[in-house]
Amino acid sequence: MNKKNKIKIVVNGKHLTVNLKYSLKNLIEKLKTSSDKIAIELNEEIVDKKKINKIFLKNKDKIEIVHFIGGG
Repeated sequence: MNKKNKIKIVVNGKHLTVNLKYSLKNLIEKLKTSSDKIAIELNEEIVDKKKINKIFLKNKDKIEIVHFIGGG
């Protein structure tokens, strides 16, 4: 694929290049992360995990993914 079909995003401070029309769900799957125990922030806004299939990433998007850890 040529560069026209790619976008650059930042995930937890790391720069990634992904395909155009890449959804948040695609990203979660690529990172091999279960969506059950995470919180997702896209450009400083919390994302409703029920909508990750419908949210497509854009060039220069900033994503933060936080994992919940049990303990006491």
